[in-house]
Amino acid sequence: MAAIAPPSSASKPSPFPVSSKSSNPISRFTLPFSPHPQKPTFLRHLQISNSLSSKTATTTITTTNPPDPETKISRFAPDEPRKGADVLVEALERQGVTNVFAYPGGASMEIHQALTRSSTIRNVLPRHEQGGVFAAEGYARASGRPGVCIATSGPGATNLVSGLADALMDSIPVVAITGQVPRRMIGTDAFQETPIVEVTRSITKHNYLVLDVEDIPRVVSEAFFLATSGRPGPVLIDIPKDVQQQLVVPNWDQPIRLPGYMSRLPKTPSEDHLEQIVRLVSESKRPVLYVGGGCLNSSEELRRFVELTGIPVASTLMGLGAYPCNDEELSLQMLGMHGTVYANYAVDKSDLLLAFGVRFDDRVTGKLEAFASRAKIVHIDIDSAEIGKNKQPHVSVCADIKLALEGLNRILEGKESNVQLDFSAWRAELKEQKVKFPLGFKTFGESISPQNAIQVLDELTDGNAIISTGVGQHQMWAAQFYKYKRPRQWLTSGGLGAMGFGLPAAIGAAVANPDSIVVDIDGDGSFIMNVQELATISVEKLPIKILLLNNQHLGMVVQWEDRFYKANRAHTYLGNPSNESEIFPNMLQFADACGIPAARVTKKQDLKAAIQKMLDTPGPYLLDVIVPHQEHVLPMIPSGGAFKDVITEGDGRSSY
Repeated sequence: MAAIAPPSSASKPSPFPVSSKSSNPISRFTLPFSPHPQKPTFLRHLQISNSLSSKTATTTITTTNPPDPETKISRFAPDEPRKGADVLVEALERQGVTNVFAYPGGASMEIHQALTRSSTIRNVLPRHEQGGVFAAEGYARASGRPGVCIATSGPGATNLVSGLADALMDSIPVVAITGQVPRRMIGTDAFQETPIVEVTRSITKHNYLVLDVEDIPRVVSEAFFLATSGRPGPVLIDIPKDVQQQLVVPNWDQPIRLPGYMSRLPKTPSEDHLEQIVRLVSESKRPVLYVGGGCLNSSEELRRFVELTGIPVASTLMGLGAYPCNDEELSLQMLGMHGTVYANYAVDKSDLLLAFGVRFDDRVTGKLEAFASRAKIVHIDIDSAEIGKNKQPHVSVCADIKLALEGLNRILEGKESNVQLDFSAWRAELKEQKVKFPLGFKTFGESISPQNAIQVLDELTDGNAIISTGVGQHQMWAAQFYKYKRPRQWLTSGGLGAMGFGLPAAIGAAVANPDSIVVDIDGDGSFIMNVQELATISVEKLPIKILLLNNQHLGMVVQWEDRFYKANRAHTYLGNPSNESEIFPNMLQFADACGIPAARVTKKQDLKAAIQKMLDTPGPYLLDVIVPHQEHVLPMIPSGGAFKDVITEGDGRSSY
């Protein structure tokens, strides 16, 4: 939100003195004490995270591979005072940040002014703060590095909420920085004030309200360490405007103070536990790997484990690409509500379920009591809170899955001559299921099947594109019909299911991977929620391709209406009711307004050439693919159902 507060003392030079050893009296007190005791102010109680200076004992730790500060050339002399905003930007540079997604406003202007003085950080200007946080997520998901977004106070900060919740649910490292009203105004209902620390407390891994300019170097170091260590997640830093303006000589040698957090980080997995898992594998006849987003950083180790054991692999929505989906022999592709029949069959019939980096989400398990009911369960996860939360395992290991897999592989390699694993009969049984229940789709005359559009894209890109999506039917088809070969190829809002994610996430992916093909497979409902980001794509000259599967409806809700509500349409038509024969809105005109080439295809015989043209056209391109709204995502296990309830037939042309 770019509105700027009316002229006030907030826009004047800071009344606080230059500080190298804090001489600022407010810095030692938590609110609601007023910085002006001669004018008592009664402020609402505000809880504040541990961003205040303290004399307590510290724990010194090493952060996650930032550049060596000794090699960092500062714009300032070592003893030269500078604004808090400049300290913040230099702290980001020291963490190796080269791209941020920041939208300016009154309370964050100082940060943006400081960004203009940085020679290493590029700001990719979103057109909405939600676009900024989703782009930061896309950057993090596609690169594995933390994404950084910046917004102003009040509505700018609250526009980050969906992205922060999404990052927490999907374990994505994001550092969000917000401007805040000056300290003396906090709690007075000042212009564009919201207590964003309180608003985001339950949807961030941690957050800070910085009340002392001297704390900025430490807080930034802690934020990046927290975002990237253990189970990754979002961290928010809220910085009042007067702290941004205050002059200080920064101390870059402050240790990180996270003793409680450090003590809770998982340890190296026990050799005894790993030996027990190998023994269970050797005793089983029908084992299945159930792998999730926690395995994205350990793809090589996972592949080696599968090579050593020959155990088939079923992936969650978040885990796609951790093991190659194009391995016809061992990949079962996705399991769960819209997973393949053979993946769900394998879990249902298994006698050993190896759950690696997963959380037994309801869209995977369905009816918990019936999920893997015949199997012993081994659960390895970095977050102890997930172990036993939904499904009680027989063996559990709280550890980094990469270390656990390395240990398992080491044991298996050492016992290769003694342990003979042969699951060929089990794989043959699953191959029969693949033949009997392949992923497929019906035809609609000359109309384009959305699944076919994704198959053609997979063929023409040889399965090498980075794919982002919105949320809905197109998301599930993209998960089913594009064959992901490697981790970080697949960017989607899994746990939160946030529509509008696809386009800005593609921006982040394109910034992180400028030489890769990035395609946003989107639906018309999701696409229009952040359509303004076409302007960012155009101005930044990002070569993003948009494959828009346009059925004029909220497709997934329509599918549920067809199946469970007698096809009664309850506000799920997104076109123009007075003229249903025309495509509305005209997505090509959105693209044209932003100077992006676009085309529409309606017949399946023209599809391949249209997608090839999209891929061949330099720069961004939007292809509006008109598809029938009657198509359903299948297979489908109804919510709360079990494998025996799987639906494999039908679409909106039938009544239920």
